[in-house]
Amino acid sequence: MRLWNGWGNENSELTMELNNGLRGLLQALVGEAKGLPDATLEQVIARVPDTRLAAHALISLDPETRVRHARGQSLPDWIAMHSGEVDTFPDGVAFPESSAQVRELLTHAKANDIDVIPYGGGTSVVGHINPDHSERPVLTIDMGKMNKLIKFDRESQLATFGAGAAGPELEAQLKAEGYTLGHFPQSWELSTVGGWVASRSSGQQSLHYGRIENMFAGGSIETLAGTLDIPTIPASSAGPDVREMILGSEGRMGIITEVTVRVTPLPETESFQVVFFPSWEVGLTAARGLIQQRIPLSMVRLSNPIETTSLLYMGAGEDSSGVVALEAALAEKGIGAGKVMMTFGVTGAPKQCALAHEMAIEQCTSLGGVADQAGLGDNWAHGRFRAPYLRDPLGTAGYAVDTMETAMDWSKVPQAVDKIESAIRNGLSDEGEQVHAYTHLSHVYGQGSSIYTTYLFRFGDSYQTAMARWEKLKAAGANEIVACGGTISHQHGVGTDHRNYLAAEKGELGLAAINSLCELFDPNGQMNPGKLLPDSK
Repeated sequence: MRLWNGWGNENSELTMELNNGLRGLLQALVGEAKGLPDATLEQVIARVPDTRLAAHALISLDPETRVRHARGQSLPDWIAMHSGEVDTFPDGVAFPESSAQVRELLTHAKANDIDVIPYGGGTSVVGHINPDHSERPVLTIDMGKMNKLIKFDRESQLATFGAGAAGPELEAQLKAEGYTLGHFPQSWELSTVGGWVASRSSGQQSLHYGRIENMFAGGSIETLAGTLDIPTIPASSAGPDVREMILGSEGRMGIITEVTVRVTPLPETESFQVVFFPSWEVGLTAARGLIQQRIPLSMVRLSNPIETTSLLYMGAGEDSSGVVALEAALAEKGIGAGKVMMTFGVTGAPKQCALAHEMAIEQCTSLGGVADQAGLGDNWAHGRFRAPYLRDPLGTAGYAVDTMETAMDWSKVPQAVDKIESAIRNGLSDEGEQVHAYTHLSHVYGQGSSIYTTYLFRFGDSYQTAMARWEKLKAAGANEIVACGGTISHQHGVGTDHRNYLAAEKGELGLAAINSLCELFDPNGQMNPGKLLPDSK
């Protein structure tokens, strides 16, 4: 069973704890912290109000079920659940098993003036699935039971899934056929294919497999205006692409029930390599060169100096002797203070991978890079989905961790990284609080790159203080992203947290166009209200 107030499943093998070494490092970076009291599940259930929904065969009115669908996985969601200060809940939760049942639920919602929230894996970090303070009853539709492979077209390499298929479920069913989708966001264990489409998700190996918009071939969407079927056509010049209306729509237009994706045969080989560079500037040049020269890699990830040092020592725990030895060995090869770490992947046929690896190493060493021989790339692959599990032990100890991410052209990246980090790092200076911030480029393109910044700070003496601090840091980082000309989100979506920054990217006319589509499918504003689009005020 899923944890009700944190990331992952109960008794997960990936559950993490803070060792003394990491605790001491955090104290040095941001100061000593104290944990805050946790609300119990029973205490939060006691806050659930009477439902405003009438009984329905497909809808559960159970208070605990309503609690478990009340919030996602953002830091404000974590604070709400652990403090017990949860002030909105869905009035009921449905678990449909077919598109016909989704249609029945939407018909019921339309007839009875009910707001509807689609729920995939519950992994949203920007408020996608949170009920607002609506005067209408709220129905959350959990798609988890619609998780099967419905159709497999081997000749066309197309697979159709129920939209509620989570990453492991989807990959297991494809693996039985000898195929993979290859979409591995950090939330892969819990997030769903329908959620990936609805939020325009990006996987860690998108250089090889593509982002979800490259994989999404067609599907079915149930709307309050009827069923929208998108056929699978490999390419078309017949006007605007209807798929683009649904990609990133975040439930505002309807509920995705079936998703047809483009799949590929399972790779024969795959490996990940770490390379160290003497400086951030050299690392940027290397990353940009690898992608612009079209060396066939599956991933390029570049950590800036602060993240490189942070990850090495955070991973070391209480015994940092291995890191000290690594740094000494790198220093002998000219990689000292200011060093950065790149991880790249090769995926595919053995000969292709060997050639790509050789080309990448040649490019990196020509710039002064030093290839790791100790298996750090394998270590990254082994722990690639572990990061979200760190929030719970950090929070228990009184530390908050969150992220901000964007993407922009290469010419803007160096200055933007400095400005975004600085804005966040100094965001609590008026309180005399230290904020530890560091950045990596998680996805690279010929035109530019994503920028992914992680920051840690102390909760303070109350959850209210923690929330106020988060709000200040979120605004500082988001405003700087907009000022630097970046998108407000490269991979997390908009939800509620990012909606009021959307105008800088879409413009007034662009927002009006999106809003007109929402009104076409949902004239009464019942589908996931308050998400995606800016406040109407």
